[in-house]
Amino acid sequence: MRLINPKIDFAFKKIFASSDSKDILINFLNAILYEAQPVIEDLEIIKSQPGNQTFGVDTQLDVKATINGDRIALIEIQVINVPSFGTRVLYNAAKTYSLQLTREERYERLKTVISLKIADFEMFGNQPEFLTRFVFKEKEQQFDYPDTEIELVFIELPKFTKELAELETTADRWIYLLKNTSTLDTVPETLSAVPEIEKALRMASEDKFTEEELNELQNQELWIEDQQIAIELAKEQVTKAAHLSLILRQVVRRLGTIQPETENCIRQLGVQELQELGDAVLDFQQQSDLTAWLQANPI
Repeated sequence: MRLINPKIDFAFKKIFASSDSKDILINFLNAILYEAQPVIEDLEIIKSQPGNQTFGVDTQLDVKATINGDRIALIEIQVINVPSFGTRVLYNAAKTYSLQLTREERYERLKTVISLKIADFEMFGNQPEFLTRFVFKEKEQQFDYPDTEIELVFIELPKFTKELAELETTADRWIYLLKNTSTLDTVPETLSAVPEIEKALRMASEDKFTEEELNELQNQELWIEDQQIAIELAKEQVTKAAHLSLILRQVVRRLGTIQPETENCIRQLGVQELQELGDAVLDFQQQSDLTAWLQANPI
């Protein structure tokens, strides 16, 4: 059985927000938010409206649901670390909270908003935990604001490193599914032991998708790959520019003014070569040392 990648926007919605996904979403949210306790007994999946987006990476929510009639859950999976993602998360949660009331309604009718974001990248570099939750707290004493009506929950998939044999909780199994489904050839028993997860994996089978849907999935995956390559290239260019500026300053301080053709040779070096030149320049005594190094390290 070939399984699709649930991290792709289209597939994620198919599994968690289709007409037959109610029990899947209830089990998933209870596992992630409430340690698998049956806190969520019922929910209503609300069809999301298109936003300003390309393949679901800007303002559109993947899944929106009203749970137990008194809370709103916003669920989104994000593969690319786009600029201001954290700000967007807060904006969407605050917008959802504020737009609940008309002018005639009272604040008592406001529902709590829980925004659950699944990121396929690290957001909090100094935090080792893969699951984090944020609520309003007093800054010094750290007690909760009495009316905490907005909660932000983040799952950082790269930080989840458990293997199949190490999965302990239902939350572990769901996160493993999100991270690794597309690499599985069969459905492991430790996952199929949870009926809702077994159902989700069945829904992730390629034979459950039409040819048109599979083409859409492939297009989204290709687009994401292109964006990730573009981001890596941009990072490399920024890194190279920073190294180049530093190395040129070091060379001038060490050896004085250099010839334009020599500077041009330095500008052609890659990041690794620039780092090596940065180490070597400390031992240079004269211009000929730089020339000899460049000749020994051709582009």
